[in-house]
Amino acid sequence: MIRSPQPGDAPDIAALWNHMIRETLNTFTTEQKTTGEIQQICAARQGAFLVAEKDGGFAGFMTFGPFRSGPGYVATVEHTILVVPTAAGTGIARELLIAGESAAARQGAHAMVAGISATNHRAIAFHSREGYSEVARMPEVGRKNDVWLDLVLMQKILAA
Repeated sequence: MIRSPQPGDAPDIAALWNHMIRETLNTFTTEQKTTGEIQQICAARQGAFLVAEKDGGFAGFMTFGPFRSGPGYVATVEHTILVVPTAAGTGIARELLIAGESAAARQGAHAMVAGISATNHRAIAFHSREGYSEVARMPEVGRKNDVWLDLVLMQKILAA
């Protein structure tokens, strides 16, 4: 089931997001998110933050926001999507992505971008299967854990 986040989801969202921040090179940030910050993001992104449930439990989330600032980019959004390890390969990420793309299109978005660490081969393959095209590969623009990281930008034009 895909739904809007509720206040009680914030600890699960933070735990999942912070695990990725701490344990992987899939994001370039090292700053973990607090439950309060998650609640603020959810409140600020009403209609642009979705939660997945499976068997009554938290299974992941998807959110999108502005790609860049300025009026020329108003119709382009960038997303983040994460699922719990037990949900990998179950189709939940795809359901979240489809729901998020639909929500973004309803809000006037024309294009959706995924900024993916080049080390995250699964995310690149997933987005490719879902109709995203690699539009840029930026060598060594990120650094985490003393490793230079490449950024892969993938894009999809959303249906009107």
